[in-house]
Amino acid sequence: MSVQSTRGSAKTVAFIHTVSGVVSEFEGLAKKHLPDWKPFAILDESLLRNTIECGSLSDLTKRRLATYVWSAADAGADAVVVTCSTLGPAVDAIVALCPVPLFRIDEGMAKAAVELGNRIGVLATLSTTLVPTVDLLKRQACEAGKAIAIDHVLVEGAFQLLADGDVEAHDAQIRQALEGLSQKVDVVVFAQASMARAVRGTAHSLPVLTSSVLGVENVKRRLEQR
Repeated sequence: MSVQSTRGSAKTVAFIHTVSGVVSEFEGLAKKHLPDWKPFAILDESLLRNTIECGSLSDLTKRRLATYVWSAADAGADAVVVTCSTLGPAVDAIVALCPVPLFRIDEGMAKAAVELGNRIGVLATLSTTLVPTVDLLKRQACEAGKAIAIDHVLVEGAFQLLADGDVEAHDAQIRQALEGLSQKVDVVVFAQASMARAVRGTAHSLPVLTSSVLGVENVKRRLEQR
């Protein structure tokens, strides 16, 4: 049973972003994978910036994200997707109280990783994203009744390179880290969607998973199951 809007026949999905560069990407993914849903975006880069500065996800940022989720619902959203993996624990805290279906973007990636291998590698450029990604993988493995081993690598300095506009140097660091990690695991997940461009269009010796496509596909499946 699909979700039906209380405001008419059209269904609307809100994407809450913390990085401006992914807005158009998710618009395209929504059109491809959720053609019957009308997307709109909410962007606040300070949610991620403040978390990086604090070194962890604060209660204030969790409350601010909750405000955006409720604002999206008040604006007509029949479902809400938070596209920042760093905010995943806040999504988990909010979901039970949310008036509409609420999703974290990295859930689909974590499910796929657990299905594909017992030894999972995690690459991240932010410690604030690495921790919730590892925790999510452990939870998904527990739900699947599967024992996994996780090997994680924090690519120090790569995020700042990207923030400074040096995309080539950022991507080079990601590829170098991937080469080393891929020798020890069955599958690699990228903790941040911004890392995906580093390996786009290249061949890999093992699966390399990113959150954007798998996340939207997971949202589609779960909405269709409702």
